[in-house]
Amino acid sequence: MNLYDIIIIGGGPAGLTAAIYALRANKKVLVLEKGTFGGQITSSPKVENIPGFVSVTGNEFAEKLIEQAMNLGADVECCEALSIEDGDIKTVKTDEGDFSAKAIIIATGTKHRLLGIDGEEDFIGNGISFCAVCDGAFYEGKTVAVIGGGNSALQEAILLSDTCKKVYVVQNLDHLTGEKKLADQLYSKDNVEIITNATVKSLIADSELKGITITNQTNGEDTSIDVDGVFVAIGLIPQNEPFASCVNLNDWGYVDSDETCKTNLDGIFVAGDCRSKRIRQVATAASDGAIAALAACDYIN
Repeated sequence: MNLYDIIIIGGGPAGLTAAIYALRANKKVLVLEKGTFGGQITSSPKVENIPGFVSVTGNEFAEKLIEQAMNLGADVECCEALSIEDGDIKTVKTDEGDFSAKAIIIATGTKHRLLGIDGEEDFIGNGISFCAVCDGAFYEGKTVAVIGGGNSALQEAILLSDTCKKVYVVQNLDHLTGEKKLADQLYSKDNVEIITNATVKSLIADSELKGITITNQTNGEDTSIDVDGVFVAIGLIPQNEPFASCVNLNDWGYVDSDETCKTNLDGIFVAGDCRSKRIRQVATAASDGAIAALAACDYIN
């Protein structure tokens, strides 16, 4: 069986940065990715908050990352990790066979919780977004809707209200669940309208997103709202289910770790959005990848 120094599960910015650092330390590295190399950023048509790039598409950034890792000698496999077997030599079981290494870095990221309506995925990155920091500038002077009522949704709405003409906040409960201080900020803004007890029923669109139809949960009435963009903030789902019997997860399913990216098991590390942390951005994912890779190298050495 081919033995690697480090297996990295996940080919997003955290995983590929980890690969680059590990390869530069002369380690033999395998990157496993079940979907698209580059991760969620590939759905962003324009990214302006990555150090070193005034502006770059998510796909272009992902291509540069994978090219850099492969030029340094990374092996890559397109497969889904199903479980990890711990030991002095660790084994990742996948739908394409087993792979073994001295250390493992989990960098599986998260997926956004979707609304579950027809056509939603067709407009991700083209009218539907999950990050006001990343994409809010595209809607300057326009009308948007933020779906959700927790802290993340309220923070998104506050940020968007500074540049957008109008911001609708659509919450399925009869109250906002985020912090009162954030809610008070929104209620004080003239260009923000908060709609409670409502869910998104459908998108209004042709080749472009034109609006949404919402349903009042009290009386069942439908209302159409014209919007240029929709920001979905109803939660994230960490992709850590295959490792739940191996590493410690917190109450929300994120891998527990400290700032050194170590898990509860020696030789198994975690990087990026799938770990317990406060800020989830491309820059912090890359930071985690570097930290986890150097920690893994120290462990092996």
